Amino acid sequence: MNNEILAEHIRMKVDISDEEMQKVITFFTAKSLQKKDILYREGSYVDSMAFVCSGCLRAYSVDENGFEHIVQFAPEGWWITDMLALLQQQKSTLQVEAIADSEVLLLKRSEQEKMFEAVPKMERYFRILTENALCATRQRVIDSMSLSAKERYLNFCSTYPDSLLNAIPQKYVAAYIGVTPEFLSKMRSQLYRE
Repeated sequence: MNNEILAEHIRMKVDISDEEMQKVITFFTAKSLQKKDILYREGSYVDSMAFVCSGCLRAYSVDENGFEHIVQFAPEGWWITDMLALLQQQKSTLQVEAIADSEVLLLKRSEQEKMFEAVPKMERYFRILTENALCATRQRVIDSMSLSAKERYLNFCSTYPDSLLNAIPQKYVAAYIGVTPEFLSKMRSQLYRE
């Protein structure tokens, strides 16, 4: 089942044969996570990225006042890691945690390079993912500087699936859009009345 979700995701981006897909799958390692399990710990070295087959993870940092700042949610069909730490081989500034029981497929950086040699089409797949992630990150930075909290919340709702919106605690949504949980609750009530 996990392999099918990954295969579907890859085929949405590149044309890949069943034989090539069988090679690709061999480079991944399956891992089960319980809710609150830490996949990547802040301050540690990150050697892989995770494709989420089920459940949901979040990447976040904690500031000097103890406030969490959520950088990304990764529901089913999404990738997650601390990309900077992975590519620069430096200690992670993010913590990646399961917010629900989850199944992931891990791809070590060293295995990714071998996969590119075995199935060159996968370089195109990851280039497309990287370009999309870069654009999304840039837009999120611009939005955080120029949009109101209400507009950031509506963008969040349009970015992530409804199943995620109903499954995650409001405090996580608040941390993602940069408001307090109380402010988010009032804003949501106002939006529903409109």
